[in-house]
Amino acid sequence: MPVYGVAMADWDDVRRHALALPATEERSTGRGLLEWRVQGKNFVFERPLRQADLAVLSGDAPDGRVLGAHVPDLVAKEALVADASGLFFTTPHFDGYAIVLVQLDRIPPDELEELVVDAWFARAPKRVAASFLDQTDRPSW
Repeated sequence: MPVYGVAMADWDDVRRHALALPATEERSTGRGLLEWRVQGKNFVFERPLRQADLAVLSGDAPDGRVLGAHVPDLVAKEALVADASGLFFTTPHFDGYAIVLVQLDRIPPDELEELVVDAWFARAPKRVAASFLDQTDRPSW
């Protein structure tokens, strides 16, 4: 549920953060879903819940838009999913993959930016990431 008085993220925010990163492109999948890629590898993507997801999540299934995001490793995934905020979750479909799902309409835009940048770093080629860090004053989240 959105927090009233606090701006929450949307697809335009995802787009803005993702496309601000080098070597990134936006694509539409064969199912018409959005995804953002760095040199051919998706790092964040639209991921509506499927029937199997809804069955597993049952009453805990969010009803809003869901963003999938790569994370550096399974430890990072476990930490995000265990976070008390409840923003991050996973489904059996992503077992063994360093990917989290997030309730887009509940994540504040500044946290979304950090998630998108971290996802980009998790998937970007090392030379592209190093070049980006050399040319920016941004912290390396």
